[in-house]
Amino acid sequence: MVFFGEYLVSFSAPGRIVLPKKLRELLKGNTFILTKGFDFCLSGYDKEDWEEKAKSLLSVSLLEKEGLDKRRFLFSSTVYLDIDEQGRFVIPRHLLIYAGLKDKAIIVGTGDHFEIWSPEKWEKYLKQSGA
Repeated sequence: MVFFGEYLVSFSAPGRIVLPKKLRELLKGNTFILTKGFDFCLSGYDKEDWEEKAKSLLSVSLLEKEGLDKRRFLFSSTVYLDIDEQGRFVIPRHLLIYAGLKDKAIIVGTGDHFEIWSPEKWEKYLKQSGA
């Protein structure tokens, strides 16, 4: 399973968007994980894959500040979301605020997960990265 592509989507109600079919088809079931990503985007994972990655994060010593910081950042914002029959889901308010999402979003596949960006932040990221 490899998430790829770039998709512009519009919110149909406050916080509600459709996960593009090409990405949705890669999920094993109707539940996926959404959490804060780096660079003020959101990161989405297949439930099974997330649970495997979470196990590796749990093996990091609580005495190592960097590892503990990553655990706090990711786990404190993690939510399990259900996708309805039309492929829609609702992003919780705290994640909308974190990512600066309003009426449109860019969803990009990044291999083992997908990311949800505000169009403005995505454009800024692309310019800064030289892409």
